This record gives sequence, C-alpha cells and structure tokens, in this order.
Amino acid sequence: MTPDQSAKNYFRIAGVTVADWAVANGFSPALVYAVLSGRRKCLRGKSYEIAMVLRAKIQEVEQSEEKQVD
Repeated sequence: MTPDQSAKNYFRIAGVTVADWAVANGFSPALVYAVLSGRRKCLRGKSYEIAMVLRAKIQEVEQSEEKQVD
C-alpha cells in the first residue's frame, strides 16, 4: 500500500476528515493537505511533525488490521 493510500485508509477508518484531524492535532488543514499531496518534502518543521504523527497513526491502523486478519 502506498503512503497516500495508507493515509486515505486511515482517515476512512478513523471516520474523520483531514481538516478535522488537522485542527484536533494542532496543525493547519492546508499544511496537512500539502503534506498528503506531496507538495511538502517533510524534512523539518511542522511538515515533518505532521508526517511523523500521521505515520504513527497509520501504523497503528495497519497493525490492528493485521491482528484482525490473523
């Protein structure tokens, strides 16, 4: 699964919009959309923070899906 597909899957499973997730986590919705679309490199600063938080959340979802399959 590509990172983009993983992120879309996470938001679908979590039942939240990207904008709602961004605000709840203290990020700008526009910046989160820029990270998800690949317009930001995520090397440092807020873009990096967004990528790391999303990655952790996506990994949690993927691990729970794997446990359900086993």
